[in-house]
Amino acid sequence: MWSLTVILLISYFLGSIPGALWSSKALHGVDIRNHGSHNCGATNAFRVVGWQAGALATAVDFGKGFLAAGVVASVIRIDPIPFGLSLFGGDPFVVLGLLAGVGAVIGHMYPIFARFEGGKGVNTAAGMLFALTPLTMAITLAVFVAVLLSSRYVSLSSITAAVAFPTIVALRRFGFGADLDPSLLVFGGLLALSIVVAHRSNIQRLLNGTESQISSFEPAQGMLGRGEL
Repeated sequence: MWSLTVILLISYFLGSIPGALWSSKALHGVDIRNHGSHNCGATNAFRVVGWQAGALATAVDFGKGFLAAGVVASVIRIDPIPFGLSLFGGDPFVVLGLLAGVGAVIGHMYPIFARFEGGKGVNTAAGMLFALTPLTMAITLAVFVAVLLSSRYVSLSSITAAVAFPTIVALRRFGFGADLDPSLLVFGGLLALSIVVAHRSNIQRLLNGTESQISSFEPAQGMLGRGEL
């Protein structure tokens, strides 16, 4: 039990590293929580200060989830395995990786290093799932890119990809006989629901036609550079 607690705590603190906030401050001296959507995530960094800080934030946020699920959960061994980790009939170590990843996502959303003002956790969740099922995540990423290129809405792309992940897991497992752990389907569904809930204000703006789009896929100067704040 203590080992599980240590894994979750390390994952939470890892997830609490505010990539968007620190990259924006380091590169531009800007606290993005005071600008744009006031969200401490990579998308707001892209919009406010430009592509360099946004790309760095994306890499950091993705890496947090990947390291939590793929490294932290593997290095710290739990013996014996708690019964609850195999409730879904799957590999308990896959469930452990998912729990560690969720710890990182919670850290990203409520970071102790940034006054608990974080982002929505999409990139961190993507890193977690890529560590556990890279092919499924590669397909999900293709869905994200396709929606983004066609709509230019980051929020719509994120929501669509979140719903696509458990759908793809189900299709691969039940339609094509892929050896995918059943816990991925359960956690994927719960994660999709949480991401949809986290984007409820974006959904309302999409319905109202007031959601911000990416105006260009060229390297941006940022809202500060364009004098929009």
